[in-house]
Parts: sequence; structure tokens; C-alpha cells
Amino acid sequence: MKKLTILAIGVLSMSNIMAQDISDALRYSQDEIQGSARYRALSGAFGALGGDMSAVSSNPAGSAVFTRSHASFSLSSLNVDNDVSYFNGRSSSSDSKIDIHQAGAAFVFQNTDESSSWKKFVLSVAYDKTANHDDRWVASGTNTNSIDSYFLNYAQGLRLDEISAFPGETLSEAYSEIGSFYGFGNQQAFLGYESFILEPANNTDDNTVYTSNIAPGTFNQQYDYVARGYNGKFSFNAATQYEDKLYLGLNLNTHFINYEKFTYLNEANSNDGSLVNNVGFENNLLTTGNGFSFQLGAILKLTQELRAGFTYNSPTWFTITEETSQSISTVATDSQGSFSTNIAPNIINIFPDYRLQSPGKITGSLAYVFGEQGLISFDYSRRDHTKTKFKPTSDAFFASQNDIMNSIFKTANSYRIGGEYKIKQVSLRGGYRFEESPYENDSFYGDLTGYSLGIGYNFGNTKLDLTYDQAERTTNNQLYSVGLTDTANLDTNNSNITLSLSFNL
Repeated sequence: MKKLTILAIGVLSMSNIMAQDISDALRYSQDEIQGSARYRALSGAFGALGGDMSAVSSNPAGSAVFTRSHASFSLSSLNVDNDVSYFNGRSSSSDSKIDIHQAGAAFVFQNTDESSSWKKFVLSVAYDKTANHDDRWVASGTNTNSIDSYFLNYAQGLRLDEISAFPGETLSEAYSEIGSFYGFGNQQAFLGYESFILEPANNTDDNTVYTSNIAPGTFNQQYDYVARGYNGKFSFNAATQYEDKLYLGLNLNTHFINYEKFTYLNEANSNDGSLVNNVGFENNLLTTGNGFSFQLGAILKLTQELRAGFTYNSPTWFTITEETSQSISTVATDSQGSFSTNIAPNIINIFPDYRLQSPGKITGSLAYVFGEQGLISFDYSRRDHTKTKFKPTSDAFFASQNDIMNSIFKTANSYRIGGEYKIKQVSLRGGYRFEESPYENDSFYGDLTGYSLGIGYNFGNTKLDLTYDQAERTTNNQLYSVGLTDTANLDTNNSNITLSLSFNL
């Protein structure tokens, strides 16, 4: 068994060590309630309806619509299909899983004082998955930009004795010490130098200029991406009903993040003048985090048929921890023949906790209920992604990332519409949703469109619901944040089959 050394990296300036960027902020800020089958069948357009545990997670006033105590849980089969293009290469991939993604219960306390305008009080607890990170894809193609640009970007301006091993020091020891004293950037330069990708202009300790042992030309690249994990939240809800017209509610939410990512780049070239002809570069990331947010909601019966809803979602305040590990291998050729280098430090870098504030959101809703026959519902949400912030904002690196997000993010709108028609005990449902990209330039991260179809059967105190929904989005995934910043284009299709069982307590 390989022995892994734990390295806690903590130097004076966080900007020297942290590798967070805007893709992390966007990934962890997702707050899409995946929800019960009925909720998903209406594409989440439940802000003015309530009476569903996932609707309570969207609008906290929704629990006050229940007339009796209620519980539900949901099982889903998720499938992610990617069509990938990278320069002249095309590929496709598929990943699927089954899990329990929603569970909750609401406890209704009727007011026994019939003269009071406050009719009931409701306490609820609910769990909902808010984002799924499971994904895998492979991008391969011929590029004119090499991975050497990644290592050169980090190395230029750094002293040679701060990115190289001392005499008698193992490469693992050097990687560890460099991380402890100088941080993440120096570690990347160390990997480039010790794998013979980088060549110093002068072989002296104070050298700060480097060239590449990989000659310009074309490069056959294959980039493997595998991710696992999810975001979730637990909601603690309190709601009340005033007369027969107004429902008010509050959610206190605890959030958690669990995300793992593995990437591996293999690059080969036969360019004239190249000392290094093959590079294999592996990176592993483990992210865990927890956070807090709150929601305020109201539902108003404008008439017996027409209802309006409003929800305020506060920002979510996360505390996040990250761990990384890396390795690199190269094959090179010089006057004495070919030789290979493999640097696998078996070191886990543990970075200091950092904080992330995701933007808040407001939602307005309308619903028209056709008595016992059915309903139609509409939700509109608005979220200002420029309010996303890494903290502490006094850190130079985080401040620069916040400035970037302020300039390239925008206020994004989303629209959801859903309908339900009842035939005795059977309910037929459908929905559509459209979510704008959070980027000013949506060619980088496109709009999302989705639709849903569902059916439900009412057994009396028990209901069984089944839904199929699908959503599509096109994204350009940047391979690395510096140097090799080329992107793989992904057309992603997420499809779900959800089965929910709900019952009155």
C-alpha cells in the first residue's frame, strides 16, 4: 500500500497557494432543488402552490398549505450524456446512478381556538439534493498549445532554488517542503522543472528565467475528467396560515458540499527539437464544505382560484476545505537515448479553509387552480451572480477573482411553467423551464432548457408519483486556469426518472 503524507500548506499569503477560480464558485453556488416527482413534473413551478415537501424547500410558506401532517421520499435514476469536441476530436460519454435525493415531513398543528385568525402552525424538516456533480468525459484532439505553457506560467520569475530539490533530498521531500514554504505555484514549477519540461536560462540559484524543452508544433492530447459528489441541504421550516388567504413561512437551511475530481492529461509530440516527447499529468481534488442560508416566503390567495407567491433566498455562506494530490511523468530523448521520469510525491496538500458567498435569489409566482380538475403554475426567478464572492476579500488573489466575477457574470433570469390535470385518482402533469446563463458571454456557459412529464395516482392517504425530465446545456470547459487554457466543448443532456411516495401521517 502506498504511504500518503499529509501536508498542511499555510504560508503568509493565500494568493500564493490557492487555486480556486470562478468555476469553483459557480459549481458550489448551484441551488437547484431536484425534488419530488410531482415537483419535477411541473418543472419546479411550485412557488404559489405548496402542499409538497420539495415545494417547501423552494417556498417555506408551502408547508402551511398542508391540511394534515405529511411525509414523502423520492428515488431517482439520473443519466448524464456528454457529446465532447476538442479541436479535431469528437467523443461521447454516459454516466448514471440511482439514489434517494429527497425526503421530508411536515407536522400540522391546528389552532383549536376557532375565533382566531391564525388557523394553523406547521413545523417541517426536509432534505433535498441541490446539485449533482457525478460526471465523466474524455476530450482528445490535436492542439498547437502544449502543457508546457502551464508550468512556464508558474515558473517565470521564481528562483531556481525555490522550485528544485536540494542535494540529497528526495523529490517527495522537496515537493512537501516547497509547498510548506512557498505554496501551490512553486509546486507546479517544481513539477515542471524536475520532469525536464523546464530549462533554466542559467543553472544558478538566483535564476528566474525558464524556457521549454518541448519544441513548438502540434500535440496530440487526451484529457480525462471524472467527478463525483453533490450539494445538498437540510431545511428546518416553520409556517403559519392566516385566515383562508395568507400563508407565511421561514426556512433555516444547512448546506453541505462533497466533491471529488480526477483529471489526467496525456500529451505526445514528435516535433523537431523536442527533448520531451510525452507528458502525463494527474491532478486530484477533494472538496468538502458546509454553509448556512435562510428563506422567507409567502403565498396569497388573490381569489379562490388565483394564487400569488413570493420567496426571498438569502445568500449562502460557505466554509470550504480543499485537498489536492498530483503526479507527473515524462519521456525524454537526449544524445544518450530515451529516458523516463516519474514524480509521484504521494503528498496530500491540505489548504486553509476559505469562505464563499453565493448570491441570493428572489422568486415571484402565480398559479391558477381549476377546482378539483387541475392547475397551471408559473415561477420567475432573478439572481445576480455578480454578488458571488470569495472571502476574505482582503486577500489579493480572492479580490482579483471577485473582480473577474463582477465583470463576466450577470443577473440571470429563470422561467418555469407547469400544469396538472386530474382524471379521478390519476394526475397527468407536464412542465417546461428555461434558465439563462450566469455569464455575460453565454457561449462559455450556455442557457439551460428542459421539459418534464409525469403521472400520479392517489390511493387516498398515500400517493405514488412518477416523472421523467430532461435538461440540456452547452458549456466550454477550460482544461487549466493558466497556460493550457484551451476548452473542451460539451453538449450535456441530463435526464431523470423520479419515483416518489407520499402519505399523510
